[in-house]
Amino acid sequence: MRDDPNPARADRDSAPRIVIIGGGFAGTTAARALERRLRTAEIHLLSAENHLTYNPLLPEVVGASVLPGHVVAPLRQMVRRARVHQVRVTAIDTAARRVHYRGGCETGSLGYDHLVLACGNSANLRMIPGLAEHALPLKTVGDALFLRNRVIARLEDAELTENPTLRRWLTTFVVVGGGFSGVEVAGEISDFLAESRRWYRHAELEPPRVVIVHGGPHLLPELPERLGRFTERKLARHGGVEVRLSSRSRAIDARGVTLHNGSRIDAGTVVSTIGTAPNALIEALPAEKQRGRLCVDADMSVPELPGVWAIGDCAAVSNSRANGAPCPPTAQFALRQGPQLAANIARRERGAPTRPFGYRPKGLMSAIGHNRAVARIWGVNLSGFIPWLLWRGFYLLYIPTFARKARVYLEWNWAMFFPPDIAHLRFTRTVDERDGS
Repeated sequence: MRDDPNPARADRDSAPRIVIIGGGFAGTTAARALERRLRTAEIHLLSAENHLTYNPLLPEVVGASVLPGHVVAPLRQMVRRARVHQVRVTAIDTAARRVHYRGGCETGSLGYDHLVLACGNSANLRMIPGLAEHALPLKTVGDALFLRNRVIARLEDAELTENPTLRRWLTTFVVVGGGFSGVEVAGEISDFLAESRRWYRHAELEPPRVVIVHGGPHLLPELPERLGRFTERKLARHGGVEVRLSSRSRAIDARGVTLHNGSRIDAGTVVSTIGTAPNALIEALPAEKQRGRLCVDADMSVPELPGVWAIGDCAAVSNSRANGAPCPPTAQFALRQGPQLAANIARRERGAPTRPFGYRPKGLMSAIGHNRAVARIWGVNLSGFIPWLLWRGFYLLYIPTFARKARVYLEWNWAMFFPPDIAHLRFTRTVDERDGS
């Protein structure tokens, strides 16, 4: 076991060691900002993956609008001086100021002067009976690839059968949740099915079915009701997506979804875009939480734990520009919290007072398929093609690294003029078929 000593700086002029847990938007932007503000600091970025995943584009991977490799960016290419460790953090000893981790071939620990928690949250696959066993989440690139393959496999299986009941079951897709992720993945699946049906004879006979099950009175509860109603109409008119409002899933099984009113939707694929659970590291910390998120002071420091800071989805950061209301767990806020946190750590090192976090969001946007989007920007509601262009421009601006911006831009333009890739990609190793394995 490798044990890196804690600096325990008696001499305050020596370089601080800053350990960041989490390689998402919040952790990565914090590391980059700390490199600029504390040029002598020793910065360590710990992440279970060696890349950042651009989660808002995962539905586009499902719909084959972009390639999987274009929505990830290697952490080592995003930072300059920070040391990246692809490890899984197993424990945090706040009394000794140490972080314990497990890598691919060894375990170890790191001492810290400042610890930044940006580890996000986990998917809650236990909130509905049968969710973990029978529904497909959409949290990672692996989830998106698996779902894309599932959609294609269902079309291929439907092409083989002459049983119309089985074919209808195979080509029915249910999306649980009508928030941003649910609407976007339903729109992408619908578009993909519409573009692919020319190659599937039975799809012409019986069009595939996409259903959104949402517990609220309108889609996209984060946006005004008018935009939610517009989204519902456009999904139904152009994509043929059915929307079940004020409907909650009571149970999910291998054959489909049972709703709270006892009705059934038989479906060969169920996608879950709801439910989050606290990160296990956060749960284990001796600090106050709010709905599974760490309670932090206005400057994003954890009051009960000296030297510990928290940002992103795992922290209940208050927004000084919204009357102290907690920031929503979105990339838009994580991208601003990282640099503000770096500035506060630099001020703490200088002995200067820290500043509260404050950010006034520009707006919220969601793509709904068929080159359409809905948005609320600076208090103005927009819908149609123009907000779709704004949606793409906004996300293109914040995609990490110039190389990936160029790749995604080319992929988007390619997808506008050419059909989607319907190849079913198997991730299997070659075996000797003669041994029967």
